[in-house]
Amino acid sequence: MLLESTVIPVPSELVVAPAAYHAAAGNLDIFLVVIASTVGADIGATINYVVAYYFGRPLIYRFANSKWGKMCLLNQQKVEHSEKYFYDHGVAATLTGRLLPGIRHLISIPAGLSKMHYGKFILYTTIGAGCWNCILAGLGWYLHTIVPEEMLNNKIEEYSEYIKIFFIAAVLAAILFFIIKKKMKSNKS
Repeated sequence: MLLESTVIPVPSELVVAPAAYHAAAGNLDIFLVVIASTVGADIGATINYVVAYYFGRPLIYRFANSKWGKMCLLNQQKVEHSEKYFYDHGVAATLTGRLLPGIRHLISIPAGLSKMHYGKFILYTTIGAGCWNCILAGLGWYLHTIVPEEMLNNKIEEYSEYIKIFFIAAVLAAILFFIIKKKMKSNKS
């Protein structure tokens, strides 16, 4: 969750919902899942906030337009979009932005750029991230009522070969994509 709240694209849906699913099975405490995921989101958001607050727009945009920024699925337009959302909706955007895909992990950047008071920032971030994590935890808990753990494990075993093939194909497709992209870029040069 810390990574999800920074610029690194780790979807919170892949963390909180499965953890809540395991909590429904009795393997974890659902309240600790929500608390830990919210604290992780707060720490990640604070990293973005501090970088934006102390280093400003030039560094943020330079990173967004860099090779590393592109690897994090970031670009200047996404940062500008999150800034516009923040300025259109005021400081409450820090709370509501935590609930919106595409804005969620970037909303702390305009908060830092605008020098928003940290106490207000962390309060709104905690409430917004907590609400989002409760929604995801509810979905994971509900999924357990539909598909019990034993049934899920049986299905995973049944389809494990297909799952492996899918992931290998996805990795190979990504590698091929980057090779072709690099080759096309070098041909233009």
